[in-house]
Amino acid sequence: MTHRSTELTTFVTEAGWEGARRVNLAGDASNRRYERLNHTNGAKAVLMDAPTHTNTSVQPFVEIARHLTGLGLSAPKILHQDTDRGLLLIEDLGDELFARKIIRSPDLEACLYTSATDVLLTLQSFPPPRKLPKMDTRTLATMTEPAFTWYMGGVGLLSEPAQSRFVESFQTVLEQHLSAPDVLVLRDYHAENLLWLPDRQGVAKVGLLDFQDALVGHRAYDLVSMLQDARRDVSQTVEAEIKAYFVAQSGADPEKFDVSYHLIGAQRNLRILGIFARLCLQEGKTHYVDLIPRVYGLVMRNLAHPILQDVARILHDELPAPTSDILQSLKDKCATHPTP
Repeated sequence: MTHRSTELTTFVTEAGWEGARRVNLAGDASNRRYERLNHTNGAKAVLMDAPTHTNTSVQPFVEIARHLTGLGLSAPKILHQDTDRGLLLIEDLGDELFARKIIRSPDLEACLYTSATDVLLTLQSFPPPRKLPKMDTRTLATMTEPAFTWYMGGVGLLSEPAQSRFVESFQTVLEQHLSAPDVLVLRDYHAENLLWLPDRQGVAKVGLLDFQDALVGHRAYDLVSMLQDARRDVSQTVEAEIKAYFVAQSGADPEKFDVSYHLIGAQRNLRILGIFARLCLQEGKTHYVDLIPRVYGLVMRNLAHPILQDVARILHDELPAPTSDILQSLKDKCATHPTP
């Protein structure tokens, strides 16, 4: 038995779950591992294994989870914790991910997304926790750099002058048109991190996962994350409908919010484009390359907004489309890494 497996067994025993059957669950883009624990008394829980040498602290997850549950939202309750060793035992919210539910019942897509939008409206009606970092315009602009360093760099097309020119130009546009960050942003708010909990009431019907990287940001950020999903196609009809619902319910100015939505959309999808390339090149997770064409398409769709015409010129000249040759080149370069 390895040292880590001994720590896991000790932790589970200390939590009162000795003898529970443990089953691996699908992970995410991070180095965290998850197991479902089935207690001899029929109870279930989820074990989060986030070794400190390969992960950031799990303490932010604990703090954000408690903030969310305090607002009446369905984040997992913390059942037991050892933050020094990166171990949490959390409430099991089940397997009814939005992504799976929509495949089985596509007619429910708008209904589910409306419920998830109500969660955002509730979340944004309360002040964010104190001392969280803020996604200001400088941070948002520099967060696009993986598109250059990993996506373009991964295929040998990195242009550092273009990168600098874009980041500077993009920051200027953000400063001119984006309001100051003022709400809690969960960041990975999409169909594979949202669970349907029909036995609960109101906004508690939506289960929340993967929010440990939460920051203070713009009100459009999580809506963009959900409606411009890197992992599944959201129909543009549903996107427009849910976006209009958010604007109406929040009282936002439609034209100003539309600008913010496309600015955040360009920013977020550029970052994801680079992160997916990095996950392949650095960690051998080749399946993320297959998602790149969708993300690139979202980048281009956001860049078509008139407010982005100047920065769009830079990317149209420099950012290569994900042709089959580009995608294969990325996969060839990560072939030496084991794919989990």
